[in-house]
Amino acid sequence: MTDFNIRAMRANEISLAIDWAAAEGWNPGLADDACFASVDPEGFLIGERDGAPVATVSCVNYDARFAFLGFYIVRADLRGKGYGMRIWNAAIAHAGARVIGLDGVVAQQDNYKKSGFQLAYANIRYGGTVTVPDASRAGMIALSDVPMAAIEADDATVFPAPRPAFLRAWIGAPGHAGCAVMRDGRLRGWGVIRPCRKGFKIGPLVADDRATAEAVLSALIAEAGGGEIFLDVPGINREAMALAESFGLAPVFETARMYTGAIPPLRLERVFGVTSFELG
Repeated sequence: MTDFNIRAMRANEISLAIDWAAAEGWNPGLADDACFASVDPEGFLIGERDGAPVATVSCVNYDARFAFLGFYIVRADLRGKGYGMRIWNAAIAHAGARVIGLDGVVAQQDNYKKSGFQLAYANIRYGGTVTVPDASRAGMIALSDVPMAAIEADDATVFPAPRPAFLRAWIGAPGHAGCAVMRDGRLRGWGVIRPCRKGFKIGPLVADDRATAEAVLSALIAEAGGGEIFLDVPGINREAMALAESFGLAPVFETARMYTGAIPPLRLERVFGVTSFELG
């Protein structure tokens, strides 16, 4: 395989990984490429054979301690030839000594374990068609009106590393809408909804309790005008699963959240919606 070359994607090439993910049924968001590029420009890799794309992977370094791996895809007609392992190893090398997280296909857990990943919990994608809830929006404000420092501080309770550039890009991306609840001068709940190839995805959805999460979820659905909605929920948050089901959503997909080492303690009881299976 001397004609196989791995390199960092240019910013305008990340859309290729997005398109391949869409073809695999992962239903990415319409503005995901620009948002994802904001984290680690060197973290998206492409493998080429004779100049043609063969494989993709991302391993974005959030800080000196944590990275997240995604978009691990080999072109269907070239699988089983070793290209996947070559680009996988390049992604792991990009992370260096950092702890790496991923959301993997459940059936591939044993393969990931061979690379040092251990199961933390399952993430469950809920989906369904909903109407705009008949719910009060009293006290609800636009997420863009919340100081970024408050959002970053709250995000630090549910994500293993600082991600200010990503949060700014995610909240401000075209078509994305965010809602938040502030009480007593503190951010109590917030979330973002974005248009995808199919319907809308909500994530993150973070709240102090189920009632606040329900209020934010209702406001986000109203922002989209209802329709087909997807919400990715940590399987260990029973209140989040119950909330999704109360809106008529049903499980449609599951991933295995895995890490190569210890991460800071996270308040997963506050996570009612995961931001992204690709970037954590």
